[in-house]
Amino acid sequence: MPSKNITFDPDSGVPYGLNLTIYGGSDFTANLNVKTTSSGNFDLTDYSGSAAISKSVAVGATLGITTAFTVGFTSAYDGQVKLSLGTTSTRNLAEGRYVYDVLVKEEVGGGSTTYTLANGNVYVYNPVSSAP
Repeated sequence: MPSKNITFDPDSGVPYGLNLTIYGGSDFTANLNVKTTSSGNFDLTDYSGSAAISKSVAVGATLGITTAFTVGFTSAYDGQVKLSLGTTSTRNLAEGRYVYDVLVKEEVGGGSTTYTLANGNVYVYNPVSSAP
């Protein structure tokens, strides 16, 4: 997936909506360029991140956490975040619709605040055939 610019406004309390596609048995990577509301890079230096996927079984219902993305800051100062899953993790996902969210926690002055950076749907496609 090419890099995707997303806007983060911690004061709004509203995550950026972004749908993702995963192909079972292949590496998955999503690069997010986090921007301020004025289109500058959002400095994520004092933040840590986590992200999880849940199988969606009906509107508004999930089966709990299915797996977790690896969340890395390729350049926290420049607002660059990388979500990834390896081939083993994607191979173990059943085809279908999932939901996900990416959380970031700001650590400042001995306290912390958690925000939902992005969320949306994930569709997992599994291969029909394999190479000989």
